[in-house]
Amino acid sequence: MKTFLLTLEYLPFKGGVANYYSHLVKYWPGEIKVVTGPELLQKKYLIPWLAAFFKLKAILKKNPAALILIGQVLPLGTVAWLNYLIKPYKYAVFLHGMDFSFALKTGHKTYLMDKALAKADKIICANSYVADLLKKWRPAYTSKILIANPGIDDQVVVTDTLLREKYHSTGKTILLSLGRLVERKGVDYVLKALALLDDELSDQILYLVAGTGEAEKRLKSLALNLKTQVIFTGEVSEPEKWALLDLCDIFIMPAREINGDFEGFGIVYLEANLCGKPVIAGRSGGVSDAVSHNESGLLVDPEDISEIGAAIKNLVASKTEQERLGTQGRQRALADFKWSNQITKLYNDL
Repeated sequence: MKTFLLTLEYLPFKGGVANYYSHLVKYWPGEIKVVTGPELLQKKYLIPWLAAFFKLKAILKKNPAALILIGQVLPLGTVAWLNYLIKPYKYAVFLHGMDFSFALKTGHKTYLMDKALAKADKIICANSYVADLLKKWRPAYTSKILIANPGIDDQVVVTDTLLREKYHSTGKTILLSLGRLVERKGVDYVLKALALLDDELSDQILYLVAGTGEAEKRLKSLALNLKTQVIFTGEVSEPEKWALLDLCDIFIMPAREINGDFEGFGIVYLEANLCGKPVIAGRSGGVSDAVSHNESGLLVDPEDISEIGAAIKNLVASKTEQERLGTQGRQRALADFKWSNQITKLYNDL
C-alpha cells in the first residue's frame, strides 16, 4: 500500500518530532512519500492550512487506496477530517504529548481534535503516558490506539577521546545533562540537589550541562555558589553529543511536567544507555517508557530535591551499580528500541 506522511516538522527542521518522522521514513518497509513545508502551509490563503487541505484532496484523487499518516493532530488532523467528510479513506493520526495536552486547553481545538480522531482508523501514540491520557479522555478510542515509541540507531559516534583532559575531570565522577535548557528538563533541581551534598562528595563530582535555551541564565546563577564544579558547555554538535555521552559516568535529566508541558519520551535516555551509562530520570510524562527503574537507571520524583540528591549519592558511591545499570540499559536499548524494529512493528499493526 502506498503511504503518504503529512507533517509540519521534518528535516532539516530540528527537534524530536522531526527526528521521529525522519526515522519512520528511513525504515518504512513499503513505499512512503513525505509531504511537508510550503505544500501544507501557504500565507496566500486566509487560513494557511487550506494549502494542506487542497494538497491532500489532490493526493486522494490520484491515490484513493493510499494510507495517509497525519503528523500533527492540529491543524493537519482538521485537514484529514474535512477530506474524510467529502469521501471516506484510511488515515492515522500521531500524538506525541504536548500536541494533545495543549489542544485540550481550548474548546474549539478540543472539538477539532475530537473530530479528527473520531474518523481516524488508528491513533499512534509516541508513548504509553499519552495513550493513557487519551483513554481516560475518550475511552471509545481505546481500540484504535497503537503505541510507537521513538527508537535508536545502534551506531555510536565518538570523536573526542581527550575530553577528560579538556574538562580537568580525571578522578571525578562526571554527571551530564544534555538538551535544550528549559525549565521542565530539571537541571535547576539537579543544581539544588548538588547544593545539599556534603563537601567530600561534592569534590568528587563534575557536572556538565550541554545545550542552550531560555533557562540558561537562571541556571548559571544557581550554579555560582556550588561546591560541586559545574561547566556549561554551550551548544554541541551531533559528534560532540556522542563524545559527551561516552565521557560521562551518569546521565541525569529529572524532567517534570509544567502546565501541561512534559517530556514525551526522552530519546537521550536511550542514547546514554546505548553508551553503557546509567540514567537518573524524572518520573513524569512518557519517560517511564524510555527508562526502566532499577534496570536501566533510576526514576525519581522530579519535584523532590532530596530524592534526586539521594539517587546521585547512591550512584556516585557505587561504580558497581553504575556498571550494572549501564550494562543492562545498553542491552535493553538494543533489544527493545531499535528504530528498524519499532517502525516495522508499527507498519504491521496499521
